[in-house]
Amino acid sequence: MSITATLTPHLPYLRRYARALTGSQASGDAYVRALLEAMLEGNVTLEGEVPPRMALYRIFHTLWRTTGGKLPSALAAQVASSVEGRLQALQAENREALLLNTVEGFTVGEVAVILDSTPPEVELAIAAALRAIDKDLASRVMIIEDETIIALDLENLVVETGHHVVGIATTRDEAIRMALECKPDLILTDIQLADDSSGIDAAAAILREFDIPVIFITAYPERLLTGQKPEPTYLISKPFSRDTVKATIGQALFFHEPASRAGHTTVT
Repeated sequence: MSITATLTPHLPYLRRYARALTGSQASGDAYVRALLEAMLEGNVTLEGEVPPRMALYRIFHTLWRTTGGKLPSALAAQVASSVEGRLQALQAENREALLLNTVEGFTVGEVAVILDSTPPEVELAIAAALRAIDKDLASRVMIIEDETIIALDLENLVVETGHHVVGIATTRDEAIRMALECKPDLILTDIQLADDSSGIDAAAAILREFDIPVIFITAYPERLLTGQKPEPTYLISKPFSRDTVKATIGQALFFHEPASRAGHTTVT
């Protein structure tokens, strides 16, 4: 099997991970492109004794470490100016371990292989990241979801992780009205809504008014991770777990100080 055929099924998920790790679609995609270019030039190769997906994430981290595991300078300056305390608390290695385990679904042992670490070290890193998230990231969350059971499940998860749910919308128009009224710090949205309207369209309209993170939830993430623009920075696959929701919300808020604490909501 060719290297292209081997890697193609895993690239959408690597892009998702890189975007969550860096907090930016552009930055995450740039890292993935650089990795693919290095592979095409023969500078890096997949390890044959490691399953392809693990091997791909492992060599991604080789590239990531060449930058010191640092954010791009412009983004780093932006983050440091607004959430310096959280940046210090949520160190890169802790963020990596948490995302690989809770969002990408790797076991602790697999994460240890990817990060060239040990299972106990990975467990400590995940615990440290979760403590940092719990410490200072409480925010106002709006949910856009037309299936009642899923919406209530999400609401419970959000509340359990220390956030406040300002409302649940089931259609595009309702979501836009609710966002303008409630001014949430973060949005969790499904893709397909009750009246056949789109959560993507709702989010786009809301983002024209507010600079807030949006986390998309879908049973078919590959449909949104095609390499074409626009694509989500934050994406949760159904079925989801409490830790996945918690980690993704924490990662999104890490890069976006909640407006309720920053003292502003509207982009000018």
